[in-house]
Amino acid sequence: MRGSHVFECVERDGIAVRTAPALFESAGVGIAFSERGGGVSDAPYGTLNLASHVGDSPRAVDENRGRLLGAIGIATLYDRLTTAEQVHGTTLVEVGGENAGAGARASGGPPPVQGADALWTRQRGIPLLLLFADCVPVILVRPSVPAVAVVHAGWRGALAGIVGRAAAHLIGLGGPNDVVAYVGPHICGGCYEVGEEVFQAFAGVSHSGSASATLSAAARRLDLARVVTEDLARSGVPEERQWHLGICTAQNTDRFYSHRAEGRTGRHGALAVIL
Repeated sequence: MRGSHVFECVERDGIAVRTAPALFESAGVGIAFSERGGGVSDAPYGTLNLASHVGDSPRAVDENRGRLLGAIGIATLYDRLTTAEQVHGTTLVEVGGENAGAGARASGGPPPVQGADALWTRQRGIPLLLLFADCVPVILVRPSVPAVAVVHAGWRGALAGIVGRAAAHLIGLGGPNDVVAYVGPHICGGCYEVGEEVFQAFAGVSHSGSASATLSAAARRLDLARVVTEDLARSGVPEERQWHLGICTAQNTDRFYSHRAEGRTGRHGALAVIL
């Protein structure tokens, strides 16, 4: 479902995030999809680049992450900020006492959680941060536990069902299934032209009995949001508990990063924390 009435754009000190205030009020869970303004990175990473792997200055990345955490009111949790290697795989890793803070700083300290494209936790005060520039960011929240997960879904991960796998894991924690999905900015189906290999990979998979909802044969375009929507529904998160921001990164490079539209560029983030 489109979530214009669920998401709110909040700006502080020049940093804008898309968040869901009602979720914090009802469940004590904070989520944020960051925009690209308000940081210190120079072009082509201007300005709030959060990624350490794209060639930007590590000190600039660290400053940007600190500014983001400060803007959303959790600056004191910087040392527990946890990131993942993001290898376009399907590995989901639980974050707790031993690995909290992995990859917090680009300039030093423990590396990001290796081999992971999804992180989850049920512990308070551990911000989970994954990075994006066209791929689909998904934040999953299980208010009754509480538990949160942040998932990185590019075409490989989406095809392999990483989002549904993460949702099923949270559902499997027991009790009534109240998992809610928040889907952030990503490249839309109209802009995401793919090659023959990717097209055939998705054409060979049945989504709701047909590939027509996810593929445009004439233009070789792929709708990753539809793939994610259906994967979530199959896992037990129906569309009425999915909230899609509905913003295309490739069409909005003034506010978000897009590798497809820009080439060498920075990364915005999807963050979730139980407070």
